[in-house]
This record gives sequence, C-alpha cells and structure tokens, in this order.
Amino acid sequence: MSYIDQFQPPYFLLLAGLLISLTSGAAFSQVLKQTVNDWYEKRSTRSLAKLQGIDVQLPFLGICMGICIFLASGLSIFGFSGWVSYGFSLPLTLLSAGLIWTQLKSNLAILEGGNARAFELDIF
Repeated sequence: MSYIDQFQPPYFLLLAGLLISLTSGAAFSQVLKQTVNDWYEKRSTRSLAKLQGIDVQLPFLGICMGICIFLASGLSIFGFSGWVSYGFSLPLTLLSAGLIWTQLKSNLAILEGGNARAFELDIF
C-alpha cells in the first residue's frame, strides 16, 4: 500500500488542496495587483519584468499544486486509485497552468505596449 492510497476517502486532502489553492490565489492576486499598480505609476518596463520572478511564480505554483491535489482527491473519492487520480489530474493541471501562464504573459505584453483600453470591459 502506498502513501497516496492511505486516506480512504481523502476528504482531508480535498480540503487541503482547496485551501492551498485559495491562499496561493490570494497571494498571487495581491502580487499581480501591486506589480501592475507599480507599473501604472512609473510606466517602467522593469516593473512588469518582475512578473517573471519568484514573487509571482511561487504563488502560481501553489495554485497549481493545490488544484492538482484537489482534482486527484476528488477522483479518489469516486473510487479511482491514487495513481490513476494523480495520473489524470497532473497532466490536466500542467496543461491548464501552461495555457493560463501564456495568456497572462500575452495580456501583460498588451498592457506594456500601451493598449490598456483592451482590458476595459465597458467598451463592449
């Protein structure tokens, strides 16, 4: 018996994954808001370049880890083994994280280019 299969059903891991995702998401949101506000005040590309650093990547990785644990625990609750659950949730999480990170970089490039009106939803 492996350590992954120890919790049957893994309600604790389900809640822990959700809590990890929420707390990391709050930290990610604050760092992103602070960096964009700093850029808005100074109009420096150096401010947006900080988004490539560990300040943003660490909370983002926390979100991804929490989502992976949450998805795998949810599948385990429905009777899948731990290896199957994590085997399904890990690629799904990595694919989603890659797409979100690419979209974030694209949006920041648009913002850095001076087209801040592209983010105003009122124009629609």
